[in-house]
Formats: sequence, C-alpha cells, structure tokens
Amino acid sequence: MENKYDVIIVGGGIVGTFHAYHAQEMGLKVCLVEKDAHPQGATTQNFGQVVPSGMNTKWQKYGRESLGIYKEIQSQFDISIRQNGTVYLASNEEEEQLLVELRAINNSNDYPSQMLTKKECLERYPGLKKEYVKAGLFFPEEVTVEPRTMIHRLQEFLKEAKRLTLKMGFNVVSCEQNGEWVEVKSATGQSLWAKKVIVCNGNDFKNLFPEAFANSDLEVSKLQMMQTKPQNNFELKGSILSGWSIRRYEAFHECPSYAKVKQNEPEDSPQKKWGVHILFKQAMDGSVILGDSHQYADAAQIEDLGYDLDMDIDHFMLEEAKKIFDLPTYQIQRRWYGMYSQCKNGDVFLKTLGENIHIVTGIGGKGMTGSAGFAKQHCATLFNTHKINS
Repeated sequence: MENKYDVIIVGGGIVGTFHAYHAQEMGLKVCLVEKDAHPQGATTQNFGQVVPSGMNTKWQKYGRESLGIYKEIQSQFDISIRQNGTVYLASNEEEEQLLVELRAINNSNDYPSQMLTKKECLERYPGLKKEYVKAGLFFPEEVTVEPRTMIHRLQEFLKEAKRLTLKMGFNVVSCEQNGEWVEVKSATGQSLWAKKVIVCNGNDFKNLFPEAFANSDLEVSKLQMMQTKPQNNFELKGSILSGWSIRRYEAFHECPSYAKVKQNEPEDSPQKKWGVHILFKQAMDGSVILGDSHQYADAAQIEDLGYDLDMDIDHFMLEEAKKIFDLPTYQIQRRWYGMYSQCKNGDVFLKTLGENIHIVTGIGGKGMTGSAGFAKQHCATLFNTHKINS
C-alpha cells in the first residue's frame, strides 16, 4: 500500500496544491507530485494580489471563499498573508462612476467596501499624485501574499498533515487507468497508484494527453512585471489598482456604465496594444512591484510570444506609473515575465478522461485569488458522490 493513494495530484502550483489541501481535509490519503524541485510556474511569477473585488459574480464567490481559507491557514502557519485591503483609484469621472456602481453591486452581495474621496486617497497612500486621483474604492477584507514564498510555505504546512505525501522532482510521463487503479509513472520509472488522479500542471498536460490538449481552447498570456529597489522609509499598504484596472477587470463588466466607457476609449493606444494596466504592491523587503502587460497566443503556439522582455513595454509602464505615484526610487532591481494559460471561451478548462482522470487547468489570472475556493468546490464535486477507499 506504500505507493497507493486515494488521489494523486499532478502539479504543485496553486491549483494543484489547494486540491491537495482540500482532499486531505476530507480525510483522503493524498500524494502531490511536482516535476521540479520547487514550483516555478505562474504561481511564483505574479503580483501576489488576492482581489475577489476584481472578479465577476461567480468567481467572486470563489475568491471570498479563498480569503477565508488563506486567513484560516495563516492563523496556524505563516504563509505570508497580509490583510491590508485593495484600493481602486479613479482618474476621471467615468472611472469614478464605475466605482460607485461596483460598490452598489458589492453592497447587494454583502461584500464590504468604502468609497474614498480624493483627500482620503491622498492621506492613505503616500506619494499618490493629486493630479491623477479623483476618488477611490477600498475593499478592507482583501489580502496580499508573497508569491515566491507562499506556495513553499503552504506545502510545508501541508506536509505536517499525516495523510499528505509530497514528491518533488517527480516528472510524470504517463497517467493511465489500469483496472480499478490509475497508474502514474515518472521519467525515472517509479510508479504510483491512485483511485483518482487530478492533473493540474498547466499547459504541460499536452505531453500527457496530446489529443485532449489539441482539442482544447487554451491560450497563453505573457505578463511583464518589474520590482524596484527597496523604498527607504516608505510604506504602501495593500494592493493598489489604477484607472486602467477599473477599465479591464471582469467585475466592472457588470456595471451599467461599462459598455459606454469602453466605447469611448481610443482603439490604438499602447495600453490596448499591450494589454497594460498599472498595479502597485509593496513587497516585504520594501520594494514595490509594478506592471503589468498582457500578450496572447494559442497554447499550441506559445513560442510566438517569445522568450525575451520587451523593453518598450517596460518603459511605457514605468512612465505611466510615475504619473500615478511619486516613489522615493524608480530604480529597478528585477524584471521578469510570467505565463499562464486560460480558456478562450470559458473560465477554467475541465476535462475528465474515463472516470478517474480529471484535468484542471486554464484558470488564467484568477489563480492566486480563486484557486483555494474553486478547488474546495471541485473536490466536493469529485469525491462527494462515491466513497473512496484506500
């Protein structure tokens, strides 16, 4: 029975790790396998903003569930959660109207938020330029995480549970039903067995199930981000989202004024060309992370996005950020890009092969905010209908 489990989760990113967390919470014998020594994908290459306020109604429910899960784990084990809230900063009357409408929607959903006057925004956020801001909308429940450390700490927390096995450097090369068990085999020839397997390894699943991948509607987004050098004697709390975020995030699509606001936008602007909206978040070392951009390609043509950073995009984002905040320094210590897969025509890619192999990927930019809540619901769906015995 040593290599036999109720469920094997393939992929140690945020989606896979939270599936493992919830399966373990249900009392199942769980094995989480990851091909690298540490997770290195989209989970570690993002802002670390947990912002249910930016999601549509369906995913905001998952995001709010995630907030509760993050905070509960943080109360037991430090996974870098900080509850400093999220603010959206409107730069004109159109964006302010969208904030008013979003607040009304969230009031009806019993999700607390607070409108901020221009003066209140300037008092709360040092360095914010008075020429930029007109009003703000603040969500006090929302949190930030340190993405490069959070996933490792979360897995450390899970390893302390008796029913979870974590295998790093386990590169899965085949996953096949064999009688009543599913066999998961590594590149080194090691085999594990489970009653169910959940594959959460991003677009890498194309190597395991090329036909399912070929028939998917997955695309890949490439996002560029930057990190300043530490800011001396300067504190910027929580997640800071600008007017372009208001014009981009899904939550605002549900606002009555949204369609008209979008119609008034110029079609040939650099922010539309590169999918830019300006975000700020201060890391624990005092540096400020800012960005980001969005460029898209079919998942099968990921190479079209290139493997370099586009300095024109970075320069544009820096100049726009300087119009919003006066930071003590805009010297950049690190630049990078992240890649995540998403569905063109849906909000997450779900595919079941046979009865006991389940592919879950393409969660897009919703991963850090929505994965914990979504995985809880998905595990309940997968395991509630019939009892699994080891």
